[in-house]
Formats: sequence, structure tokens, C-alpha cells
Amino acid sequence: MEMTASYDAVSAGDCTDMGPSGNNVLTIQLSPNCSLTSRGAALFFGSICLVSFSIALAMTLKGLWPVFPFAGLEMLLLGWALHASLQRRHYSQTITLTDERVAIRTQRRQLCEQVVFPRHWAQVKLRRADTHLHPSRLTIESHGRSYEVGSFLTEEERRALAGRLMRSVGRINESPPLENAPEGVRPE
Repeated sequence: MEMTASYDAVSAGDCTDMGPSGNNVLTIQLSPNCSLTSRGAALFFGSICLVSFSIALAMTLKGLWPVFPFAGLEMLLLGWALHASLQRRHYSQTITLTDERVAIRTQRRQLCEQVVFPRHWAQVKLRRADTHLHPSRLTIESHGRSYEVGSFLTEEERRALAGRLMRSVGRINESPPLENAPEGVRPE
């Protein structure tokens, strides 16, 4: 899990390292759990297509021709879902905490976005969902701006990250020095 943020700049495009100021840096790298590989997805999709089209062909030969177009539509939908799932592999967030700032860097393939907040003015908020069907939202806010972090995390992981960030970010008299902070955290 890693995050980079800037108080007065939100940029998209080429993400260059914003170079931490000060000696103490805490970096948290976040990325979705994507255990399905491209090869695994292709094998799965091919085997499901083989079974589905074999059944559809048998039905078509018996005179039930409308089954075949629906099988094709189902496979098209499955292919789209697998493609969307595989695209999540290219998404990551990096949170970098220094003595002066909280930086959030979000990367989706070649698109990169960076947001920076002053550390002692930033607030970490875990907002409850409106309904039980939606996940909570973890945001970092400062001076009327907010940025969502870890939208792909499970509820348990999001709460652990919120606790970790709340202990490290906040008002100048509440933010502990980073030199005592443990190394990177990956909620389990």
C-alpha cells in the first residue's frame, strides 16, 4: 500500500517521484488481489466456451436453434467480465507519509494521478455506507478537498488501513513522529 498526495496539486499524466522531504518516510503500497492470470483466464474461458457451444450445437441440431445465439451472448458477457477482472491488475495506490505531507499516488496502467495534503492538516475519515450492500469509504481530507483510498480493499482491510493512517496523520499536536512508526503495513 502506498499513497502520495499534494496540498495544492492534483495532476494526471506522467507520475514522477515527488521526492520525500525530511528523513522519515512511511510508504504504504495498495493493490487489488488478482490471483487470476491471463493464461488461467484464457484456459477457463476456452473450456467454458467449448462446453457451452457443444451443448448449444447439440440443441441446434435437434431443432432448438434459438439456444445457439443465447450461448454466444453468454460467452460474450463472460469474456467481458474476465477482461474487466484482469484489468484490475494494473491498478495501485501508494501512500507516502513524511514529516510534512501525505502523498497519494494512484496508477491505472499509464494514467497516474497524484494528490498531496499537508500532514498536520489532513484528516482520515472512514465513512459508513448508506446501505449494508455498499462498502464504507476511506478518505483523506484537507482544506475542502478529499481523496478516496483503498476502494478495492475488503471491509476488514479498509478498517485496518484507516486505523493505521489515523495514528499517523492529523493535527500537529496529534501526529506522532514518523521515526517511531513501524515499517510498511499490509492488512490481512
